[in-house]
Amino acid sequence: MRLPDTAHTSVPWRIHTVAHDFRLEDVWALPTPGGPGDLARLVAQMAGGEGRFSGLSRGLFALRWKLGELFGWDGPDSRVGARVESLRHRLPADLRDGPRGPDPRAVPLTSVYLTGTEWAAEMANRTVHTVMHIGWVPDGSGGHRGQMAVLVKPNGLFGRAYMAAIRPFRHLVVDPALIRMIGRGWRRP
Repeated sequence: MRLPDTAHTSVPWRIHTVAHDFRLEDVWALPTPGGPGDLARLVAQMAGGEGRFSGLSRGLFALRWKLGELFGWDGPDSRVGARVESLRHRLPADLRDGPRGPDPRAVPLTSVYLTGTEWAAEMANRTVHTVMHIGWVPDGSGGHRGQMAVLVKPNGLFGRAYMAAIRPFRHLVVDPALIRMIGRGWRRP
C-alpha cells in the first residue's frame, strides 16, 4: 500500500540528515508484520535476493537493463564511487562505525548503514542517485512492520525526465510487484 509522504517525513529517521538533498519519491507500507526487533530479518530477506519478478514487471526490468546497456546508463563510470560519492562519507561517526548491513544480491544497491530501525542502501547510474530506505515502524495495532521509502537525486534534466517517464510504471506495476514479492518472502518460514 502506498503511503503519504508524511509517513516518512514525520519520523526522525537518520536518513533525513544523510540524504538531505534527495527528493522523496514515494513511501510504501510493507506486508511484514512482526515485533520490535525484526528489521534484521527483513534486511536479510531483502539482501538475500529471494524471489523473482514475473510477467510485466520482469519485462519492464529487461527493457530497462537493455536500454541502459545500449545508451551506457549503467557503466562502471556511472556508479556510486565514480559518478557520485557514496553517502557513507556523510555519515556521522556512530553510523560510519556501526554495522553497514548487507549489500543486496539481486539488485545493484550498496548498503550505507543499518540501525535497529533503519536500513539504507544506494545506487547510482547516469540517470539518478537513489536511496532505498527501509524503516521499521509501529503498525498501530501493537506490532511493527516495514516501510520502504525511495529517495532520488536525478542527474540533470535527463534524470528528471527519466524519473517522470518511469513513475507510472513504478507506481502501477513495479513497486506493487516488489511489495507482493517482499510479502511472500516474509510469510515463508
